[in-house]
Amino acid sequence: MILQDPMTSLNPVYTVGNQLVETIRQGRHQERSSGLRSRAIELLQKVKIAAPESRMGNYPHQMSGGMRQRVVGAIALAGAPKVLIADEATTSLDATIQYQYLTLLKELQQETGMAIIFITHDFGIVAKMCDRVAVMYAGKVAELAGVRDLFNQPSHPYTEALMRSVPNVDEEVEFLYSIEGQPPGLDDLPPGCTFAPRCPYVFERCHQEFPASVSVGKDHTATCWKLLGK
Repeated sequence: MILQDPMTSLNPVYTVGNQLVETIRQGRHQERSSGLRSRAIELLQKVKIAAPESRMGNYPHQMSGGMRQRVVGAIALAGAPKVLIADEATTSLDATIQYQYLTLLKELQQETGMAIIFITHDFGIVAKMCDRVAVMYAGKVAELAGVRDLFNQPSHPYTEALMRSVPNVDEEVEFLYSIEGQPPGLDDLPPGCTFAPRCPYVFERCHQEFPASVSVGKDHTATCWKLLGK
């Protein structure tokens, strides 16, 4: 069933069931419709949506943000992926729902064996969910490390600045720390290190050449001239 905008016929709205069944159908061309529906209900159960049979007839606007996010997860799982990319997957969710959703993803990962790539600005999510972290700036990897190493030994100036930007509830401060300046446009990158215009350690060479990757520990690298002592 499709609902259409009364002002135009170009904007159909699909039920949760429609979207799930259509996704499953892409990989199961010969399967009967009843089988597709059963698989869709099974996926909703897997992401812990109550009363999945009745939810199949719901439209997205009839569900909460947390429920919609679970449906997105079910759609993503429909193709049995080996790698799941979660791009800001908890945006707009409150803290309780966020925790529930992240726990669910962990359970699904353990159950299916799939890898998850998290794209996030939230260091709390990084600490809870990730094994390794790539800190990126202006489209390039600034630092790459295991989670524990990154938090214990941030080595790139940008990583250090990000860590300082996270408020510490045990400290009283008059002003919250912020990184001066703005990120460069990707269509107009400066020469040399892209973080140089905002870096507190900058020196002449930083504006001339992009630094090589430096090993600062086991499976821990960063791209910074300061680390090379040059």
